[in-house]
Amino acid sequence: MSRRTPWADDLDPDHPLPEYPRPQLVREHWQNLNGRWSYAITDDALEPRAWDGEIVVPFSPEAELSGVGRQLQPAQHLWYRRTVRLDGGARGGRVLLHFGAVDQRCRVLVDGVQVGGHYGGYLPFTLDVTAQLGDGEPHELVVDVVDPSDTSFHSRGKQALKRGGIWYTAQSGIWQTVWLERVPAVHVAALRVRPLLDAEAVELVVEAGGWPEASAPPEASARPEASVIVRDAGREIARATGPTGEPLRLPVPQPRRWHPDDPFLYELEVRLGEDRVESYFGMRSVGIAPDAHGRPRLVLNGEPILHAAVLDQGYWPDGLYTPPSDAALVHDIEEMKALGFTALRKHIKIEPLRWYHHCDRLGMLVWQDFVNGGRRYHPAVVTLPVKLPLRLDDRRHRRFGRQDAEGRAEFLAELEETVRLLGNAPSIAVWVPFNEGWGQFDALAVTARLRELDPDRVIDHASGWHDQGGGDLRSLHVYFRKLRPERGWRRERRAIVVSEYGGYSLRLPGHEFGPREFGYRRYAGVDELTEAFVALHRAEIAPAIDAGLGGYVYTQLSDVEDELNGLLTADRTVRKLHADRVREVNAELAARFAKAVAPAPHPTRKAQDASHDHRA
Repeated sequence: MSRRTPWADDLDPDHPLPEYPRPQLVREHWQNLNGRWSYAITDDALEPRAWDGEIVVPFSPEAELSGVGRQLQPAQHLWYRRTVRLDGGARGGRVLLHFGAVDQRCRVLVDGVQVGGHYGGYLPFTLDVTAQLGDGEPHELVVDVVDPSDTSFHSRGKQALKRGGIWYTAQSGIWQTVWLERVPAVHVAALRVRPLLDAEAVELVVEAGGWPEASAPPEASARPEASVIVRDAGREIARATGPTGEPLRLPVPQPRRWHPDDPFLYELEVRLGEDRVESYFGMRSVGIAPDAHGRPRLVLNGEPILHAAVLDQGYWPDGLYTPPSDAALVHDIEEMKALGFTALRKHIKIEPLRWYHHCDRLGMLVWQDFVNGGRRYHPAVVTLPVKLPLRLDDRRHRRFGRQDAEGRAEFLAELEETVRLLGNAPSIAVWVPFNEGWGQFDALAVTARLRELDPDRVIDHASGWHDQGGGDLRSLHVYFRKLRPERGWRRERRAIVVSEYGGYSLRLPGHEFGPREFGYRRYAGVDELTEAFVALHRAEIAPAIDAGLGGYVYTQLSDVEDELNGLLTADRTVRKLHADRVREVNAELAARFAKAVAPAPHPTRKAQDASHDHRA
């Protein structure tokens, strides 16, 4: 049984994932810290006197590619250690230590002294370690990690200590790139980019780091000034200078619109004092608008677009949450485009930033789920709505496992941080706060807050069920019944989507995880599975498009452990359906959508005369 992807054999354990990890804020001076670290697992918070061996960072100890193969338990501490030396030291600037993601909470020590820490397993954090590493000499870097996994209310995704079915192997610790960066004393800390397509402009806010902190932001006149240049394929088209923290608007005349068929990206150069960073943006707008017949549809750049999507768990048999290489990320996106899909729903996980960069440049729309958490929910809350029209009020927090006020506050803080992290990606079209009631609470209030943070994207406020009537989408999950247009679709103000369906499974010997098989219908061979896939879309999705369906999300991109319902095997070596038939049916649905949203043709003169004669 294969649990390794083709990229595993090419992995250099001394230099894994060597690519620059932050494509929308690129700077010249940086140092990758991925590779071999010492590790230990202990039962207390005392730094170990002896170390258990080596671990390949950034792979979790549970992942094969880490070289460890051990499951961290909730009461244990996972320790990392290595020697760090920044070539050339600070050189009068600052030294920043970046962690892409550490699951779930950690503290960081340099030479035995704690320099910072972080809570939350899916988001990056940065520590200023100038005082500790700025001299250019070797120093000891230690990271202490604790991960309660699914025993607490923290955001955890689909990880479970007792994996099985739709729950996957729990993973812990460092799982994204660790890196050092030397920056000038005053530098660009972040960019906020907002394309304004109708105004033929882009709005940019440069956030500065390194200048003296104060209890309140200084007046704009006292802030350092940044200069911004916009380029179109290397040719300068706009330039502006202004104070950091304030919006700068630059013209983008006759913009080339970002689209899956033409994912054009404009280049950005930002200078702040001695600092220089490179970035990019796409000129596009997303939203909901009526088609020619008044039915609400998803639109891109003001035009209706069919979201032909696949559910993407972002799980790897050899790396778990961590891809074995950058090429592996590209492979999944290109495979889905080759099959005729236009969107991916990133399911209850936040990927490394390079994944979003590849979606931006390759032209793949993204539905981004937020990471769920909460206590264990009542099974009836999640299982009964599969077959019954049960819609519970999510202000009753205990029913949904959200009785912890601290957990709800943590989710909201992570929601805001996620929007700040990913908000510049032109590929992201839809935010999905909650899925099938997992950790759901106050969805209407959460949607209102999300709208304040990002007024420019579509919100699927409750994917699947327990619809509170908010957001921009009426979002259906259909597994155990046929999809049939309902009478209520005609009155729905929101666009209608099937945000999960299908999930047909096929076991291929040599590519399965184990003896179990999870799927919503089982098939015995590639031919049989392909015909069932085609029949499902022609019999159910196609007529629903005529009735107003605006998008569909098929489950799923690849097999994941017991789930053998992927379009690809988990090791990414086999397409489990005939590619030409999948492309064919997606093309049919796209043509059907184009016809469904177009104005009715005007009758010809001959048809008008015939109609007149009939009336006479």
